[in-house]
Amino acid sequence: MNNTTAINDDERYMRMALDEAHRALEEDEVPIGAVVICKGTVVGRGHNLTEALSDVTAHAEMQAITAAAQTLGGKYLTDCTLYVTVEPCVMCAGAIGWSQLPRIVYGASDPKRGYSRLGGNPFHPKATVKAGVLADECSALMKEFFAGKR
Repeated sequence: MNNTTAINDDERYMRMALDEAHRALEEDEVPIGAVVICKGTVVGRGHNLTEALSDVTAHAEMQAITAAAQTLGGKYLTDCTLYVTVEPCVMCAGAIGWSQLPRIVYGASDPKRGYSRLGGNPFHPKATVKAGVLADECSALMKEFFAGKR
């Protein structure tokens, strides 16, 4: 796979995550979406459900990881990539690390609650992270949601 193909795939899969984020927005949830891709196939998807489930742990990443593990029949997602519209929080970063996802791609940074503000690497030691894929679109969705709350 050449670099152009990888970029196109990253954008295509991030658009799927954005579709999930739009579903969250429609449900008056914080508009974050995630998909897990394994060998070119969507094996898990999710969006924030914290309000619907009255569960602070029901983040998009957690939903997508759980769905992927159920689809694949195992807790380790060693052949997969996670796409999420906003930088994972510390809780989700821990779950990503425990699931051994080797590649994490996110859109918008989260300077207030993102894992990177704490320093260190919570992911598997061999994991790679790509930030900023469709960041403007991901960020705009968050701004739209929170502007409506103020």
